[in-house]
Amino acid sequence: MMKLINTLKDIWNIKELREKLLLTLGLIAVYRFMAQVPLPGIDPTQLTALKEGTSSGLMGLLSAFTGGAFSRASIMALGIMPYISASIVVQLMGIAVPYLQKLQKDGESGRKKITQITRWLTIGITLVQAPTYITAIKTSFGLPQEAFLVSGATFWFSSIVLLTAGTIFAMWLGERITDKGVGNGISLLITVGILANFPGAFMQELVSKTENAGAGGFMMILLEIFVWFVVILLSVLLVTAVRKVAVQYARRTVVGDIKDVAGARQYIPLKLNAAGVMPIIFAQAIMFLPVALARKFPMLSELQDMNGLWYNVLFAVLIIVFSYFYTAITVRTDEMAQGLKRSGGFIPGIKPGSETSERLDSILSRITFPGSLFLAGLSILPAIIVQFGVQQSWAMFYGGTSLIIMVGVAIDTIQQINSYLLNSHYDGLMKTGTSRKSLK
Repeated sequence: MMKLINTLKDIWNIKELREKLLLTLGLIAVYRFMAQVPLPGIDPTQLTALKEGTSSGLMGLLSAFTGGAFSRASIMALGIMPYISASIVVQLMGIAVPYLQKLQKDGESGRKKITQITRWLTIGITLVQAPTYITAIKTSFGLPQEAFLVSGATFWFSSIVLLTAGTIFAMWLGERITDKGVGNGISLLITVGILANFPGAFMQELVSKTENAGAGGFMMILLEIFVWFVVILLSVLLVTAVRKVAVQYARRTVVGDIKDVAGARQYIPLKLNAAGVMPIIFAQAIMFLPVALARKFPMLSELQDMNGLWYNVLFAVLIIVFSYFYTAITVRTDEMAQGLKRSGGFIPGIKPGSETSERLDSILSRITFPGSLFLAGLSILPAIIVQFGVQQSWAMFYGGTSLIIMVGVAIDTIQQINSYLLNSHYDGLMKTGTSRKSLK
């Protein structure tokens, strides 16, 4: 406990880190405040039906990602999701479009142009999603007609403009957190939105278990918390697990001292889950299609239940497929092999060049399979947890996109903070660390 207190004191004493953290917290507070502001022309006292209509299924997931703004008809209802969609589209187009491939190789200038393209595409996607959202709250989500204080073209125009502006503002906040704050701004905004639902979900589960006879009471709550911590631990292992591929560098001569230096042995870390959370996002996007088809074809009705067997079987298979797909397009083993060859490195027993690329690709394919199975298991775990009487809102924190994103962002943020601490202390976060300032 004392070590944690000392660490927090060190964080506060580093001026640059303190300013970044305060800026990050301030921008997050602005984002959460804006998420509470409803669209003009909608009576906020009539939103109960909308919250109930978007509390489950894929709509419930979208509501969770926006911190409840989706179910409040907020000006931030679309949140940062259009930006994520645009980023995915640009990334996929980078495989086939020569112009984007050239920009990816142009360094910082190319990155800025890709960012600008992503921003414009975000606006285009928002202009499509905004009318869809307004149509949905008018017809599909059960919002009564008396909730609309304004109608006609005025309401449509103002709502589309404000929803688009809300997404652009969320995108700007995320970029500011990345540039001026602790980093990972977009992911951090999603994480904050997910965590905003945590207190309400836990209290709902607590009331359900303590007030209903035979529900298990506090012992069941303690068991659920224990299982939750185990799942978090497994998620951390999935995010951080790597397969180290040994690499040997040729002997070289140091000109200054004219010494013959033996080749150094290093490692290429290949992540067990190189695709991250993207396979889940892709799979969930694809799952909209069978759910829509199930409404027209009764034989597919089981696909409408997110907690049903066939929905989750199909969902898990898609995650495994997209894990291989996304890993293949993001981890370029041929470029890694050429980079090793140029720097004089090689895998012991493997010739540089094409054989090295094939070897890396073989290793990556083998470790992707257990990683994708693990990811698919975590993704369908909430549906399994629900079968044991756990509330849907609380079960969401037992796996899926929400948990993977939260774990990944938490690890990245801690690493960012650690880097500042290590710059100010010789021993980093060690309890006996000596401050550089004290040695001056």
